[in-house]
Amino acid sequence: MEPISLDVLLASVGKEVGVSPWRVVSQRMIDQFADATDDHQFIHCDPERAKRETPFGGTIAHGFLSLSLLSAMTFETMPPLENSKMGVNHGFDSLRFLAPVKTGARIRTRFVLADVKVRPSGWVQTAHDVTIEIEGSKKPALTARWLTLTLIERQPEAA
Repeated sequence: MEPISLDVLLASVGKEVGVSPWRVVSQRMIDQFADATDDHQFIHCDPERAKRETPFGGTIAHGFLSLSLLSAMTFETMPPLENSKMGVNHGFDSLRFLAPVKTGARIRTRFVLADVKVRPSGWVQTAHDVTIEIEGSKKPALTARWLTLTLIERQPEAA
């Protein structure tokens, strides 16, 4: 994906700037996330019990698993900023989990660029309103305002 200029980024505030490809959330992913986070609650890891004892009809992904997929979906979808050296998460101004992601469901993310702040230090802070959609569901899995920081390499000024 070709990098975009800071001017193009600034001109994109208020616009939808990307929609990721669909991604399947498998039981294997859920189990690996459970192992990584030590969250083995039965609603995530025990398909038979989850089918019997929950209104979901089976296991569901951890909300934080869905949230953690934002990074991968960003790299699949969003062009990098020209002269960027690195990017880091900066946090969330808001986050709501609205619907469960059932095992085997397909999800994708819509990105709306809400704000850009260029810092004198060379860091560019972006705020994206993100919505993780579940294929076939009227309700999204989650909505959030996600803040990231990108360090851009300073370019020498023209003489």
